[in-house]
Amino acid sequence: MTQVTRQEILGLYRKIFRIAKKWRSASGQMEETAKEKQYIINEAKTLFQKNKNLTDPEQIKQCAEECEARIEIGLHYQIPYPRPIHLPPMGLAHQQGRALRHQEKLRKLSKPLYLKSHDEIS
Repeated sequence: MTQVTRQEILGLYRKIFRIAKKWRSASGQMEETAKEKQYIINEAKTLFQKNKNLTDPEQIKQCAEECEARIEIGLHYQIPYPRPIHLPPMGLAHQQGRALRHQEKLRKLSKPLYLKSHDEIS
């Protein structure tokens, strides 16, 4: 595996701001477009600021992969917000005991790559 360089991370950051600058809402409404542009910028600033002190190459690589995945999904679906995750089968357990712990573990394992950091800042 290759190590992610500072230049690649800065390139992702610039790419996000270029996307935000050209972003058009799927609805075509100007106020929706403005809200979505602002969301893209705020989300990028928040996540990059949160992760600026990471030193572990594996965590940095994971964050870069998440960033690339969110960019591609956002461009493909024309939605800047993270897509929702779906609960695994039998995802609703009673509020106690081993079944609840097992379901929490299943939910954690079923979380896609592009949502790893979303819950941490929400």
